[in-house]
Amino acid sequence: MKQLIECVPNFSEGNDLSVIKQITDRIEAVAGVRLLNVDPGKATNRTVVTFVGTPGAVIEAAFSAIQLAGELIDMRKHSGEHPRMGATDVCPFVPVSGITMEETAAHARKLAGKVGAELRIPVYLYEAAQPNKSRSNLSVIRAGEYEGFAKKILLPEWQPDFGPAEFDARRGATVIGAREFLVALNVNLNTTSTRRANAIAFDVREAGRTRTDAQGSVLRDPQGNPLVTPGSLKNVKAIGWFIKEYGVAQISMNLTNTAVTPVHIAFDEVARKAAARGMRATGSELVGVIPLHCLLDAGKYFLEKQQRSTGVPESELVKIAVKSMGLDELAPFDPAARVIEYLLRDAGETQLVTMTLADFADETSSESMAPGGGSIAAYMGVLGVSLGTMVANLSAHKRGWDARWKEFSDWAAKGQQHKDALLRLVDEDTAAFNMIVTALALPKSSAEEQAARAAAVQAATKYAAEVPLRVMQIVLAAMELIEAMVIHGNPNSITDAGVGALAARAAVMGAYMNVRTNARGITDRKFAADIIAQGKALQAQAIAIEHRIVALVDSKID
Repeated sequence: MKQLIECVPNFSEGNDLSVIKQITDRIEAVAGVRLLNVDPGKATNRTVVTFVGTPGAVIEAAFSAIQLAGELIDMRKHSGEHPRMGATDVCPFVPVSGITMEETAAHARKLAGKVGAELRIPVYLYEAAQPNKSRSNLSVIRAGEYEGFAKKILLPEWQPDFGPAEFDARRGATVIGAREFLVALNVNLNTTSTRRANAIAFDVREAGRTRTDAQGSVLRDPQGNPLVTPGSLKNVKAIGWFIKEYGVAQISMNLTNTAVTPVHIAFDEVARKAAARGMRATGSELVGVIPLHCLLDAGKYFLEKQQRSTGVPESELVKIAVKSMGLDELAPFDPAARVIEYLLRDAGETQLVTMTLADFADETSSESMAPGGGSIAAYMGVLGVSLGTMVANLSAHKRGWDARWKEFSDWAAKGQQHKDALLRLVDEDTAAFNMIVTALALPKSSAEEQAARAAAVQAATKYAAEVPLRVMQIVLAAMELIEAMVIHGNPNSITDAGVGALAARAAVMGAYMNVRTNARGITDRKFAADIIAQGKALQAQAIAIEHRIVALVDSKID
């Protein structure tokens, strides 16, 4: 899975749209990032920008934006309602997909070091990027704001993590860190009462509600602190309000850590609390964008509640999530425009796996050398795994087998993982071939160019041998599913699993041909011999499994 990071810099300018445009243009100029949202606020005199991309591209875009903001925004003239301490006040990194929080925090620290060293701006780390947890809270770092920063930066305990320990009157200071993705979800209620909506908000939000006595007076502990009854959801902020446009009250929630409280759990808990107070959650509204995994996890959650197989395609999981939470109640919900990973898809990129069957066949049969046998072998693996997964799903929903739905659901989920991995390899095999072609086209007029070209050709050839080897490994793992479905699955679909085994064996054998032919061009003979040996062993195992499966199918048919 491609590594993606969301970056949400907050700039201390919300009125001069020309300044904001210059900054966002600078961000969009960086290849590998996609600008998702720009939200200027006049009263706060602050603009929140959201963009997503690969780690290196995000660091480059954020650095460029921070540099330009320091040139365009003069903090000596700034005023606004929102707390702030610099031209780029805060710049959080958020892991989106294919990357851990630890890795994201490391990238945030890399940006902070670059800003401090090259731009000479004082930088403080926060949240996951800050190793010193006594100063990881943003509000604590920002206490005193810009006006108090000239004195604060001189205190030993408030030396910046990067950059000079000097007050920069024009640019101020910047806080850079890593945090979890924040999802803004509004749950719709069948009431117009803000007071009743707030009661539910207090029930669920982590901060809960202040305790009072029968007369409404606040109860306090011996030290005089108000007593609080915490809400039922961790890492959730919530408030109730009435939306005149829709004529309904909502619970407006910020989910600050969906790993702790996922979207589907928050929705279900609001629905439960609403029911306890005589109301009903009729649907919900997503504000902004959402990571794909949030909807996939929600889809699986609601399917499991129905005791239905979760081993269904990604698109079906998203559809189940949208319908189960009523995300389309107030307005159509288009995943292509609301899911971060889908927003980042390159509309101009031609993928084999997005073609129709007819177009894919036409492309294969054309005079172009790609897609070739490697991509076709990977796709044969896709078809074989898909047949096995189909049998698992049919078995999970077979009448009279209700007690076994989880067993087959788990098999189907594994099948979907194998299928998706092989789909990526269909295009990756063609990309590997194209890398060799590109390397062969490099200049070779000098000794240096010849050496660089030779190194590039070897790297591309090794990669071209490794891709079909991965196809073999994944298909062989998937053949366990196919065999299990022949033995334990729905007997009415045994021939489907049998055809899947034939396709899987052909995929492994075809991929091995590509391993061998690419290995011929590898000058590192130890590497070549090792990859051929691995492939030979995998092929032998696949043939043996296929023979067992076909024998089982034949015996049951006869």
